[in-house]
Amino acid sequence: MIDGLRAHGITSRLLVGWATPAGLTLADRMGIDVELYQDGGDQQWQADPGFADWLRPRVAEAELVHAHMFGAWWAAARVVDAGTVLVGSEHNELTWPRGTPVTSLQPGLARLDRFYAHGPGAWRAIVAGGFPPERLRDGISPIGGLDATAREHLPTPRIVFAGRLHPEKGPDLLLSALTQLPNAPPALLLGEGPLRDELLERITAGGIGDRVRLCGWQNGPGSYIAGASVLVVPSREEAWSQTAVLGMALGVPVIGTDVDGLPLTLAGARGIIVPAGDTEALAHAIDAVLAGRRRTDLAAARRYALKFTAARVSAGYARDYRALLSLRRPWQTTRTPDAV
Repeated sequence: MIDGLRAHGITSRLLVGWATPAGLTLADRMGIDVELYQDGGDQQWQADPGFADWLRPRVAEAELVHAHMFGAWWAAARVVDAGTVLVGSEHNELTWPRGTPVTSLQPGLARLDRFYAHGPGAWRAIVAGGFPPERLRDGISPIGGLDATAREHLPTPRIVFAGRLHPEKGPDLLLSALTQLPNAPPALLLGEGPLRDELLERITAGGIGDRVRLCGWQNGPGSYIAGASVLVVPSREEAWSQTAVLGMALGVPVIGTDVDGLPLTLAGARGIIVPAGDTEALAHAIDAVLAGRRRTDLAAARRYALKFTAARVSAGYARDYRALLSLRRPWQTTRTPDAV
């Protein structure tokens, strides 16, 4: 995205409230400079005045600030200059895993010139917080690896999961489904996260260790997904799945759950939707795809997925940013609202 915006004459700085070591390593590998808030601790969900103070000098000369996740746009709203365009965004529903914040959304939202909601749940929450719907837009993310090819020596046929090993992504639900499918082909789970040890225990307890492999975090998941028999997205929370869209681009049938934005992503027979948390339904869907009893519209899925190339997404944001800059916030006063 940063490279894509640069192609449109927009120079970016990446200011980060919180990051994992793996995330910082990835940014370094990609040649992206990161400035990290040293007292960071999952700033995406916190109303942290210290983070706001840290941001203040770093955004002082910016013409436009794009603050992603609550903690970022709450903090930025406190400190950006009145003449600076401020936009915010959210990927998922505001579930507040650390508990409901001791602040209203309204003061931060009142300062935003634009908001990009990446799913229905985020859209509803931001409107409920008092943000004018006419200044809301659907958030979109660029997807890399849309032309990936299958790496050699992978099992065929195969089932693939790609995502954080975290309860919200539901890898444990996939394992439960696989224990109900004794004749299923090998399954590859890509990703790292806090559930890893628990998943290993489940694999052993379920007697599926001979056909389930935890592959760890992969920089190029597309090479594992390409050529797979089915891609499973068993999420408990999911606004818009980049993994699902990558699978759709690569011609792989996708099974997802009826949470937040996934039904919209997989609508029109682009994928198969099962009830969230229903491992029996998930197992039946996997078995039906493997046996050829259920099919997805792979051509429609690919057409949808190709809307999210880095070039197209960057061009769209560049146009919107420039439009906002040309307006110079006519609906705002010169005073930044106090946050509570």
